[in-house]
Amino acid sequence: TIGAVIFEGWAKTFDKAQAMLEKGDIRLEPNHHHQAVGPMAGTISPSMPVWVVENKAFGNRAYCRQVEPKQQFGAFSEDAIKGLQLWRDVWAPTLRQALQKMGGLELAPIITKALQMGDELHNRHTASSSLFANEMAKGMVAAELPKKETMMTLGYVTGHNLIFLGIAMAAGKAIADAAHGIEYSTVVTAMARNGTEFGIRLSGLSDEWFTAPAPVVDGLYLTGFAASDAGLDMGDSAITETVGWGGFVIGGAPGILSLVGGTPEEAIAYSKEMKNITTTTHPVYRMPALGSIGTSMGIDIRKVVDTNITPIIDTAIAHKDPGFPIIGAGLVRAPLECFKSALIAFGKKYNLG
Repeated sequence: TIGAVIFEGWAKTFDKAQAMLEKGDIRLEPNHHHQAVGPMAGTISPSMPVWVVENKAFGNRAYCRQVEPKQQFGAFSEDAIKGLQLWRDVWAPTLRQALQKMGGLELAPIITKALQMGDELHNRHTASSSLFANEMAKGMVAAELPKKETMMTLGYVTGHNLIFLGIAMAAGKAIADAAHGIEYSTVVTAMARNGTEFGIRLSGLSDEWFTAPAPVVDGLYLTGFAASDAGLDMGDSAITETVGWGGFVIGGAPGILSLVGGTPEEAIAYSKEMKNITTTTHPVYRMPALGSIGTSMGIDIRKVVDTNITPIIDTAIAHKDPGFPIIGAGLVRAPLECFKSALIAFGKKYNLG
C-alpha cells in the first residue's frame, strides 16, 4: 500500500505515505467489495489498469491488478514504482489495444490446456502464460501498434512467467461471484487473507465475512531469508483455490513443488483430499495425472466442519516488514474456525436448530 500511495503521487516518501494511511487520509476498502481481487498486499489504486474478465454465462465481470514481484509484496523502491508506471503507461495500453482488435480472448481453452500441461493456476503459470503470450503476440501484430511499445510489451509478456495469474484470479472471481447470493447455499464464494486475518464468504450469507487469525505458511525461502522474516498468510489469490485451482490441483502440477515444498505423493493426496469437502467436479477442467478426473470445486462448509479437512492453499510469502520483494513460497491450510463460525451463522439465519 505504501508503494501504491507513492505511485499515485500522494506522497513522495515512506514516512509521508505511512502518516497519510495512519491518519485515514486515504480510504481503504476490500477488493472483494468491488468485484476485484489483488495478489498479496493486492492494492488497487485509481491509476492502475486492471485485467477485466467477463463471465458470459452470467453477465458479471471481475477485475485484478497487475502481478509483479516487488510492490505487491511491500517494496516501494524506485524500481518497484517504475514497474507500476510501465504497466500504466506502456504495457497495459498496448495490451488493451491488442485485445480490442482481437475482440477479447476466450480464457477457458487456455485454462483447460494449462491444467493438462502441468499448471495449477495459482503459483505455476508456465503453460498458461506462454499460451496467453502467443495469443497476445498475434493481437499486437494485428493491431499495427507502434514498434517501440509493441517490442517492449512483447518482451514483458514473454518474459513474465506469472502474467496469467492476474487473469486467472479475475476469472476465479467472476466464477465465484456468479455463485454468490443463493439462499440456503453453503458453498464458499471467497477466501481472502490480509496478513492479520483469514476470511471466507458464503453464498447463502450475503456479504458477511467469517474470520480467524491468519496462519503461518509452511514454505521454502529464497537465499538470505528465513521463517523468522515471514509475515502471516496474505492476499486475495486464494480465489483460485475457491474455484478449485491452486492447491486443489497441485497433484497435477509437480513442477511447483520445487517452489512450495512437498513431494509428488503428498501433492496427489492433497488433490484427492479436496474431493471430500467440495460439491462437484468440473466437467471440462481436468487433471491428467489423476486419471483425468475433473477439478474439485464448490467448497461446502458442512463438509469441512464434518470432516475437519480444510482447503489447502499454495502461496507466496511476503516479509513481515515493508520494503521487501517476495521472500519465499509454501503451503497453508485455511483455518477451521472460519468454517465453524459460518456454519453457526448459517443455522441461525435459516432457523436450522
